[in-house]
Amino acid sequence: MIRLSGRLVCMTEEERAAVLLHRPAHVLATRAEPGCISFTIDDTDDPLIFDVSETFRDRAAFDAHQSRTRDSAWFAATRHILRDFRVEELRD
Repeated sequence: MIRLSGRLVCMTEEERAAVLLHRPAHVLATRAEPGCISFTIDDTDDPLIFDVSETFRDRAAFDAHQSRTRDSAWFAATRHILRDFRVEELRD
């Protein structure tokens, strides 16, 4: 399994607005991807910071997700927002 965890850190209200606008469709599309086990983008106590957690069955599913998002409205709207992520490969 591949697990990504971390934070999406907005610097402005405009960046936050982009996350809020595009988050629902991005979450739905990601959860529908083959190999997606879980995917969340959660609010935190700080309105400019979002917790991100995602788990994929294997590296191929994770890589396919990364490729899909590069061509998405989500990425076009949020690509400049700071991502503080850690990716782990979990072995059984």
